[in-house]
Amino acid sequence: MAVFTFERKGPIAVFTLNRPEKYNAITPDLMREMESNLMEFMEDPELRVGIVTGAGPKAFCSGADIVEWLPFVKSTADRPWRIPNTPMRGMYVTKPLIAAVNGVAFGGGAEIALACDFRIAAENAAFRFPEPSLGILPRLGGTQRLPRLIGQGRAMEILLTNAKVDAQKALELGIVTQVVPQDQLMDAAFALAEKICKLAPLAVNAIKRCVVEGGEMSLQDGLALENRLGMELYQTEDYEEGRAAFREKRPAVFKGK
Repeated sequence: MAVFTFERKGPIAVFTLNRPEKYNAITPDLMREMESNLMEFMEDPELRVGIVTGAGPKAFCSGADIVEWLPFVKSTADRPWRIPNTPMRGMYVTKPLIAAVNGVAFGGGAEIALACDFRIAAENAAFRFPEPSLGILPRLGGTQRLPRLIGQGRAMEILLTNAKVDAQKALELGIVTQVVPQDQLMDAAFALAEKICKLAPLAVNAIKRCVVEGGEMSLQDGLALENRLGMELYQTEDYEEGRAAFREKRPAVFKGK
């Protein structure tokens, strides 16, 4: 049985961490399937946005499976190439990803959500970084992405105290952008994805690249990247279609070309 499933819904890909009996905890197989499915997602020109969620009502992802994942990581410490590339480390996903967080997102689960571009939480969602209580630290981007998202001080308080952050607190802090009833979570995620799908995919992907790469650059270098990618878009069919649709007062039909 697949532990990280991939389903196409028109131009939207739905990825599901699929170990509900184990609160969707991370295993080597789950990470391998994540790598493979996300590569397929990026290579499919018909797919424009991805939604990541967890199977069952209780958990998005409870973090690393202590029985399977932690021994694997320790045994491959001198062979880091054995660790699959994922959005958390080693893989840049060119298309937008939305985390639909249903239930707990602890440790590595919180880090999967942080590696997405948007996070929508169900009312029962909760975030926590329990790694220090196990004598380790978050190694899938938690110490890097959380401070960049909410500021160093607030991130330190969460990372160093094993604090549980409920959905409303996550909204206040800016970890998530929406909180909705659990039975409306996927509807909210699809509504956001559909808004993005109406836009020119090359422009969407270029904007994501500007934000992600530019955030690590000086302002001058970021502006140069923005200008270069922006000028390239003027040469696309989508730009011509967007102009024509505006003139003709009709919805644009973008093809990603």
